[in-house]
Amino acid sequence: MPPTTTDVERFEAARPRLEAIAYRMLGSSAEAEDLVQETYLRWQAADVGRIEVPDAWLTKVLTNLCLNQLASARVRREAYVGQWLPEPLLEGDPMLGPAGTAEQRESVSYAVLTLLERLTPNERAVYVLKEAFAYGHREIAEILDINEATSQQILSRARKRVAGGKARTEVDEAAARRIVEEFLAAATSGRTESLVRLLTSDAVAVGDGGGKVPAKATPFEGALAVAKFLRGLFKPAESKRRMLGGAAPEVYATTANGSPALVIVVEGRVFGIMCLEYGEEGIVAVRSQVNPDKLDRATALWASTGRGEPLVLAGW
Repeated sequence: MPPTTTDVERFEAARPRLEAIAYRMLGSSAEAEDLVQETYLRWQAADVGRIEVPDAWLTKVLTNLCLNQLASARVRREAYVGQWLPEPLLEGDPMLGPAGTAEQRESVSYAVLTLLERLTPNERAVYVLKEAFAYGHREIAEILDINEATSQQILSRARKRVAGGKARTEVDEAAARRIVEEFLAAATSGRTESLVRLLTSDAVAVGDGGGKVPAKATPFEGALAVAKFLRGLFKPAESKRRMLGGAAPEVYATTANGSPALVIVVEGRVFGIMCLEYGEEGIVAVRSQVNPDKLDRATALWASTGRGEPLVLAGW
């Protein structure tokens, strides 16, 4: 029997929440959309009238699809060219999901999404469902076919593994813009010491080009190494102009996944997103996503919203 209008409406009402869960689990908007659509196909095929709690049923189906995807993703990422980073989402993207609590905002930060790669699929599922969506351990146990005590133990392990690499400080929109402006001014000044002052001593810089855009295969570590890299990155050069097709890049200040970010736009397309992880002592990490496969959604959102004037990019 085909789904009724009510069945379709019920699923569509749940879609934003399902997409937000899947994005946090997978770090990819495209994969999240695909698995939510697969969940819909299973909803269509189910005897919906016999499903007592539709939201729980949909979450269970989606979560298990994500667990299967994560298992195969580990194999694919072993063959990935260079560093793998999650897909960043720009401010205003509905897939970022709920942001009413500090835990919810933190769970979708770029720093935490990167740290979630350290977790097992089950640890990732429990962490996301509990921290971002406030599911109780009884609900999580039913979703993952485990008991409540196991769910609690998994969450404890996940929190410890994530907490070990966190240094993020929440900043508001005005502070984020100020951080980006100071960072860009230092990066384009040509003076390494200007950047070093903004970075923590153990700062790191990581880039994901997916083998399609040049990006160093290993991270830069330490304030001086990161500063030298960034100084060279922002220095105008003919080779960079050729890579951009002769077009001049525009740089904007915004937030991505709740953190200060630079968005580099070339002829209307988002060419890169540089996320700045900010701690109490300065910039802890610079994570740059330049793999074009992971910037389609950002480009579409960018084209549909007004972003104001670009920042000054000296020399370009």
